[in-house]
Amino acid sequence: MSTNPGISFFEKYLTFWVILCMAVGIFIGKYMPFIPEFLGRFEYANVSIPIAVLIWIMIYPMMMKVDFQSVKDVGKNPKGLALTWVANWLIKPFTMYGIAVLFFYVIFKEIIPPDLAQAYLAGAVLLGAAPCTAMVFVWSHLTRGNPAYTVIQVATNDLIILIAFTPIVAFLLGVSGVTVPWATLLLSVVLFVVIPLTAGVLTRVNVIRKKGIDYFLHSFIPKFNNITIAGLLLTLVIIFSFQGDIILKNPLHILLIAVPLTIQTCLIFFIAYTGAIILKLPHDIAAPAGMIGASNFFELAVAVAISLFGATSPVALATIVGVLVEVPVMLMLVKIANNTTHWFPAGELEAPHPLESRLSP
Repeated sequence: MSTNPGISFFEKYLTFWVILCMAVGIFIGKYMPFIPEFLGRFEYANVSIPIAVLIWIMIYPMMMKVDFQSVKDVGKNPKGLALTWVANWLIKPFTMYGIAVLFFYVIFKEIIPPDLAQAYLAGAVLLGAAPCTAMVFVWSHLTRGNPAYTVIQVATNDLIILIAFTPIVAFLLGVSGVTVPWATLLLSVVLFVVIPLTAGVLTRVNVIRKKGIDYFLHSFIPKFNNITIAGLLLTLVIIFSFQGDIILKNPLHILLIAVPLTIQTCLIFFIAYTGAIILKLPHDIAAPAGMIGASNFFELAVAVAISLFGATSPVALATIVGVLVEVPVMLMLVKIANNTTHWFPAGELEAPHPLESRLSP
């Protein structure tokens, strides 16, 4: 029994809402500058308090969906997990860095000034080091992925983020010439991964203990369906109000940033998808394995960009472009996955997810 929701109206047209928020934010920054000036006063340790609150609103509902009890089932079908880990952590961050360097420093050298190229590269690195979490449940559902295995992929991926995100980002940003304050980066991971993840797990355990798993999955979780998207969109309005001058001076840069991000998304999907073919994985495991690497944990990337470089920085702008291109590209990849099921052997995870078995009649 699948517990994954279908893609909602707001998620399906997320690109449109992002564009609308960008326009509203730029309008506010241009014609109502007192609003971003007022919001800019509420800052602590280079972290915007209003944006931090909104990012918590985005991340917390997603973290409640992660069932860490499923980690104990990892050994039952390790090939798909190994493929996910390799694509996400040994390939993706470094291909993102290489593709971004190629476009920002070579192909677009005459268009993008060196200082902006360095900032856009930093934003791309943050996206590349943050593979997706909650949205993978949507992509898995749309590709008829195995829901139990997807939960295991997401749960283990979140555990790896806690360990690998900071050193990978610090290493790649250091290579690109950006000085990274380790304390700030670690603080960002604690604020936007550790704390909401802990809060989400505690909420999940508490609600299930008091109301039961059926209530949690079918009554409690649906209450948060649009909260993540609403938090994201409000965050974008604020960020784009701060980014107004940069965007108005460099409108072409939105498109230029989108090019390498789109190529990277497609590349990682096909690397993982091809790996799944070689490993002879069933499609219901192969598709989520490709999706989790291709998609980005853009909420975390935006949060860290704002914490490290500020909401008005071009680094934050680059991470926002990642949000802009994510949904249309991922929906294209969903269609490709659904049209290539015949490339894979039929098969399902032998052991059902513990929650599913309890929900089955």
